[in-house]
Amino acid sequence: RSNPYQTNLLREGVRRYLQLPADQTVLILHAKVAQKSYGNEKRFFCPPPCVYLSGPGWKLKQEQIKTRDLEEAGFRVCGYMGLDSMGSSLMETQKLSFEEQPDAKGFGCAKALYISDADKRKHFRLVLKLFFSNGQEIGTFHSKLIKVISKPSQKKQTLKNTDLCISSGSKVSLFNRLRSQTVSTRYLSVEGGAFIASARQWAAFTLHLADERCTRSEFPLREGYIRYGSVVQLICTATGITLPPLIIRKVTKQYAMLDVDEPISQLHKCAFQFQGSDRMYLCLSTEKVIQFQASPCPKEANRELLNDGSCWTIIGTETVEYTFSESLACVREPVSPVPLITALQLTGGGDVAMLEVQGEYFHAHLKVWFGDVEAETMYRSPKSLVCVVPDVSAFGSDWRWLRYPITVPLLLIRDDGLIYSSSFTFTYTPEQSFIPGQQVLSDIPQDSDKLIDSIHQEFTRTNFHLFMQS
Repeated sequence: RSNPYQTNLLREGVRRYLQLPADQTVLILHAKVAQKSYGNEKRFFCPPPCVYLSGPGWKLKQEQIKTRDLEEAGFRVCGYMGLDSMGSSLMETQKLSFEEQPDAKGFGCAKALYISDADKRKHFRLVLKLFFSNGQEIGTFHSKLIKVISKPSQKKQTLKNTDLCISSGSKVSLFNRLRSQTVSTRYLSVEGGAFIASARQWAAFTLHLADERCTRSEFPLREGYIRYGSVVQLICTATGITLPPLIIRKVTKQYAMLDVDEPISQLHKCAFQFQGSDRMYLCLSTEKVIQFQASPCPKEANRELLNDGSCWTIIGTETVEYTFSESLACVREPVSPVPLITALQLTGGGDVAMLEVQGEYFHAHLKVWFGDVEAETMYRSPKSLVCVVPDVSAFGSDWRWLRYPITVPLLLIRDDGLIYSSSFTFTYTPEQSFIPGQQVLSDIPQDSDKLIDSIHQEFTRTNFHLFMQS
């Protein structure tokens, strides 16, 4: 443990951070699969991997560097992205230049990344290295695993092999190429509260199966794999804006196939018919997203003729987010590896309650904090930390008088004061008899010590609840 003076100093800093978090967030968006290039051709990843920098901590860091070095007026963040195990040379990676968007986020895109046929791996990760313009390294960040495929599967997909299938609730990207030309690629995106077809940026959409018998206002979501002919809804993950219910159709040679119900596969061509409409489909026209009316086929009732703008390619996407704050210390070391918490497991109770924090990129220089209270932490592995749950009295509350649940955020703090926030919280919950609205403390009997002891035993057995905020 840290000495008491350092702990108190750090605790004051954590309190200030909790009141006004100055976080720096690195968000990486990428596709779940990548097509391999053959020979001299370069099949660039589509959609291209994107990086977003957000949070007030970036501006704060910029001001600190400007104050320290007056010559750094042109301070900026730059980065390099490549495939893991490609070597350390920056010549093998693509340089990212971040431009500030109207929402104050920094945006960078790696448009020229590909994997050659000389690389025999079936999976790989993207590696992002970030620097400040004064040469100071920020850190190294990894994407999730990406599956390598040779080309889109032409076989009829079955649920026996779900590796390439797309499940309800997963995230997808949609793009369109007029006359199969790479330079004409446009991505379904959202800008200013409206759907657009963008040549620069793409959005990730959550794809949900819907119950066809229900109205749009109800729209209960279902589990399972998406099949052609299903009613689905596309929800933008960044803005929450949704399209009306759509029927997803398989596309073959610019025809929408009305009688196909097989599972959808990665990089398949598909079309989206507005439910209840007269052959109206989701379509792009330059940068606008419009409705297009398909033409019926007199000789084949199970087909409808589309235009180029109504034929979309669908691909699953992944998101990984790294959040840290340098507000408590002048950090000289890179912020990576940035730990990611994925699950919590509680064992024991009362004075011996232990919490296992599960995730990735853990190391021995991390401590678990419950709000502004440091917990005794033991490093177990890069995927596991174990800590002793602090007593509720550490927050200034005696358990005997705890009448409302107390929820505190879970933080990981490095030895040098670098803070890693998480979406997880820990809640201390009073025993049921202590919930307001019940007559519990107004009339304490003579043998109140026995009553309190019995309540304490029950409370310490059941008073811990774990929550993950969405």
